Amino acid sequence: MFLTLLDEPQTAKLCFGTMRAFNTKQTIWVLAAMALVALAATASYKSPIQTITSAQPIALPENPQLPGDAAEGYQYLVYGDYLKSGIPLGVFNLTRPRMPDYLQRQGENAGVPYSFNIVNAPNGARVAAPNCLYCHAQVFEDSLIIGLGNSLADFSQPVTSTRKLASSLLMSFVEKDGRDAARNLLKHTNASAPYMVTASKGVNIADRLTAVLAAHRDPASFKWLDSPAMQIPEEVIPTDVPAWWLLKKKKGMFYTGFGRGDFPRFLMAANLLTVTDTTEAVDVLPHFYDVLAYLYSLEAPKYPKAVNEKLAAAGKALFENNCSKCHGTYGPGGQYPNLLVPTHIVQTDSALVESNFSHHDYVEWFYKSWFAGGSRPAKLVAYRGYIAPPLDGVWATAPYLHNGSVPTLEALLNSKLRPEYWERNFSKPKYDYEIIGWQYREKPKQENRSTYNTTLKGYGNHGHTFGDKLSDEERKALLEYLKTL
Repeated sequence: MFLTLLDEPQTAKLCFGTMRAFNTKQTIWVLAAMALVALAATASYKSPIQTITSAQPIALPENPQLPGDAAEGYQYLVYGDYLKSGIPLGVFNLTRPRMPDYLQRQGENAGVPYSFNIVNAPNGARVAAPNCLYCHAQVFEDSLIIGLGNSLADFSQPVTSTRKLASSLLMSFVEKDGRDAARNLLKHTNASAPYMVTASKGVNIADRLTAVLAAHRDPASFKWLDSPAMQIPEEVIPTDVPAWWLLKKKKGMFYTGFGRGDFPRFLMAANLLTVTDTTEAVDVLPHFYDVLAYLYSLEAPKYPKAVNEKLAAAGKALFENNCSKCHGTYGPGGQYPNLLVPTHIVQTDSALVESNFSHHDYVEWFYKSWFAGGSRPAKLVAYRGYIAPPLDGVWATAPYLHNGSVPTLEALLNSKLRPEYWERNFSKPKYDYEIIGWQYREKPKQENRSTYNTTLKGYGNHGHTFGDKLSDEERKALLEYLKTL
C-alpha cells in the first residue's frame, strides 16, 4: 500500500462512500489475500472434477458445515494473523491513510484502517497485514458495512516502475527483521501485479489472482515457486463481490455454485498469499469455522428511507408470481431454492462460467493440494450456469449481475435502460435510493478507467431480461418491494 501512497499522496484523502485512501495496485496487497476463494473461476472440465449437466435449473444438494463461535470468528477476522507477512509497522505508520476508526479496535490496531491487522510475522517483527475486509466491507453513507462487497476498488492501473523503485528505496531504510517480515508479501504481490489490470474501475480480480498464486505454489507443500509452473490465462474475467450475509442461505459458494464441501477451506485461503508451507494452513483452518459462524450471523442492512407500503404489497405479489421460483420467498416462512440456472436460460455473460471449464491445470492443482485433502475436503463441482442469488439487502448491493455491469435495480428490471458505457464518481460516489444504485452518467464510448465498457468479454450486461415482460407500473411496484428485502 505504501508504494501508491508515496506515488499518489492525494489518494489518502477521505471521500464519501469509498475506500478513499486505497487506489489501484495497493489493493493487490489486500485482494490478493482473498484470491483463492475464487478458485471456482479458474478450474476445468476434466477429471477429477465433478460436473453437472442439465438443460433445466437444478437445486443444489445439502452441504452441511461444522459449527463455530461467531464472536471468536469476528475477533479472528479483525485481529487474526491468517496473513503473517506485511508492511513493517514503522513504514506503515508513516504512510497509512487517516480515516475514521470504524472498527474501534484496541491496542496497536486502534485507528488502523479496517482492511489491515497488526500482527507478528514469523520472525517476531510487527507488521500491518491485509485482511479480508478490503473486499468484503464498504463504507456506505459514512458507515462501514461489514459483509457488503467492495464495488469501489480500482485495479485498472499497472504498477509503475516508479512505485517499484520507491518500494526498494523505502525498504532499504528498514531494519533486517522488517525486511524479512515483508519479503513474502512483497515477492508474491510483485509476481501478481503484472497480471492484474482490469478494463475499468470497480470490478474484482480475485479469479485472476487465484491463477497467479496457484501457478506459483507447489500444491502439496504450498512452497513458493519463483517461476510459474503453469501457464497463466491471458484473460482477466471480472466479478462483483457478493454480500457475505447471503452465504448462510447457500449450499455452494461463488456465482456458479462451484465451491462445495468444506466452506472454511475456501474462506481461509487468504493465507495462500503469504503462507510458507501447509503447516501454517493447518493452524489457520480451525479459526475459519468460527469465521464462517460469524458470516452466518450477519444480517442485511435495512433500507433507510420511506417505503410506499401499498405499492410494495403489490410488488410482493408480482415477485412471488414471477421471481420466487429462482430467488426464493422472504419474511416468516421464507425459503430459498438454491437453484442453478443454465446460461442458455439466464443468458447473462457466460465468460465466468466458461472459465470453469477452460483451465485444466488449475483444477488438477486444486485436487493435488491441501484444500482437497483431509476428512472434510473442499470440492469443485462445475455447471454451465449461475446460482440465482438470495436477494436479502439487494437494495444496497449495486451494481448488479455477477460482473457488476448493470448500475441500478431499475435497469436490471428493464434491459432497455441498461447503458452500454457508463461512468460513476469513484471519489465522491452518491447513491440513488429511488432507482436503487450508484448515480452514473451514460457515455458514448469508454473515455477513461471510470467508464464501464459492456462490449468487452466478461463485462457484458445482457441477459436476465425477465423483467422486460412487466409493465412500467408493475416494475415500479416490484422495485418498491425489493427495497424491503
